[in-house]
Amino acid sequence: MATTNSDTPASKAPDNDDDGDIIQQVQERFSPEEEAATDSNAHKAEANTLFTSGKYDAAINKYDEAVAVCPNYLEYEVAVLRSNISACHLKLEEWKEAVTNATTALDALDRLERQEKGEQEKEAIKDNDDDAAEVEIVSAGAAKAGPAMRQDSPAEAARRKRQEDIARIRAKALMRRARARSELNGWSNLEGAIEDYKKLDVMTNLTPADRKIVQSQLRVLPPRAKAAQEKETAEMWAKLKDLGNGILKPFGLSTDSFNMVKDEKTGGYSLNFAGGSGSK
Repeated sequence: MATTNSDTPASKAPDNDDDGDIIQQVQERFSPEEEAATDSNAHKAEANTLFTSGKYDAAINKYDEAVAVCPNYLEYEVAVLRSNISACHLKLEEWKEAVTNATTALDALDRLERQEKGEQEKEAIKDNDDDAAEVEIVSAGAAKAGPAMRQDSPAEAARRKRQEDIARIRAKALMRRARARSELNGWSNLEGAIEDYKKLDVMTNLTPADRKIVQSQLRVLPPRAKAAQEKETAEMWAKLKDLGNGILKPFGLSTDSFNMVKDEKTGGYSLNFAGGSGSK
């Protein structure tokens, strides 16, 4: 098994976002009683303890229980839980499961950001209407005084913190998926890891340790991906050659009787009979 880098800081500890204000920040679709009845946070806290104790299988089970009782529309909370499950699978070197759960976390964050973008656009339209009404009634003296320094409202401050939290979990999930993809090897997995690390490279909220890992992996992964591509291409041609030989054998021919000739103008290939005129 190839090992490209050690556990990253993003995979060493679970995400513990029990600040007490997460549930209040989302649109309520359950009654307060129903929301309070969910014990997702209790399962998550127990899972975090199991994780820090090195009991990763047990932690996965507890995180799964937390996911099961967490309302589906709480995309942020689901993303945190799935990212934590991915961290557990990394510890167990279960790379495919780590990729799957990190991807689920990232998908949840994407949905959440689309929802919040739509809500912000609606609020912007409303604010513009309100500003237009205020312009009509402002006094001449107030107009000459110039604009006052604008302070963020509590809602805006909460929104900004929310965006920072989303970016933080996105970075952790990307780090975990990239690590798992690089361990899985194979051309497509390595290209996926490079794509993840490129996304991380432009993020501004990485820790110095994570940024060092990102830059290191962007140096070492491209040659590995190229080698994997060449190996898989050679294996594919070998299989096609075996298939072709099976078809041509009854005619007393083999694939060695043909040459692949590249057209430098188009980049395409022609199949030519060796020593004779070819057919395309």
